[in-house]
Amino acid sequence: MADTRYRHRMNTLMRHIAACNNAMLPGGRVPFLIGAAPVGWVRPGLAQALADFGGIVVGADGVVLAADAAADLPAIVRAVSERGFCRWRGEAFDVRAAAGEPALAQIDRGALPAFGVLAEGVHANGIVRRPNGLHLWVARRAAGKALDPGKLDHVVAGGSPAGLTPEETLVKEAAEEAAIPAAIAGRAVKVAEIGYAMERPEGLRRDLLHCYDLDLPEDFVPQAADGEVESFALWPVGRVMDAVRGTDAFKFNVNLVLIDLFLRLGMVAGEEGQSLRAALSRP
Repeated sequence: MADTRYRHRMNTLMRHIAACNNAMLPGGRVPFLIGAAPVGWVRPGLAQALADFGGIVVGADGVVLAADAAADLPAIVRAVSERGFCRWRGEAFDVRAAAGEPALAQIDRGALPAFGVLAEGVHANGIVRRPNGLHLWVARRAAGKALDPGKLDHVVAGGSPAGLTPEETLVKEAAEEAAIPAAIAGRAVKVAEIGYAMERPEGLRRDLLHCYDLDLPEDFVPQAADGEVESFALWPVGRVMDAVRGTDAFKFNVNLVLIDLFLRLGMVAGEEGQSLRAALSRP
């Protein structure tokens, strides 16, 4: 007979991966294309609204924005945001058919879920190696954040705005969120890429996380620099793992990056480790 205690332990980590991969496409959506390149998914109501704009054809293939009208996408998004189809945040992200491919257009960050467009971001494990073991800097998100206020987060995490590479984004976010100097942030080592497709109240999140390990000096203390973080705390990695296993204290996608770290540290082994490795989506 299978050990029910073991199944419970496995499910406490696996549930985070399942929660971030709950989207079943098309899921009532239709494709959104720029020229011949599929770049996202939109719901029928938004598709109907987009049909009002020049350069867009809504047909059997989905919603097609002509390639020579791609520069009009920000204005189109602004217009549909004013009609309540999405948020407007005033921060441009690149639109790509897939990670690593050329940018075809730009879209406001607030509209990414409504259009189901791939978003890329960075997450860094802020590691301090002490004689008594590995520790991680843990951030608490500000209460005023629109997404998951008050949740625990990485010391450095953020979306990649238009025109910036993941490495450039990491250095930018490190300075803005935690006052980490570029000379230190530039030492970060890329360790993984994790993708997921998640249904959220704001829409479809198709995210690709570029994951890094960032070793920080033992005497360095991050400082909340831009108001997006309420506080920082240095936790033993075992405490971090207990929080991920037993609570929903961390922002939803942070759990995936931390599970990857636990696997690389050998903290999760055997059948459980194999199952988690297989479940983490890697491009």
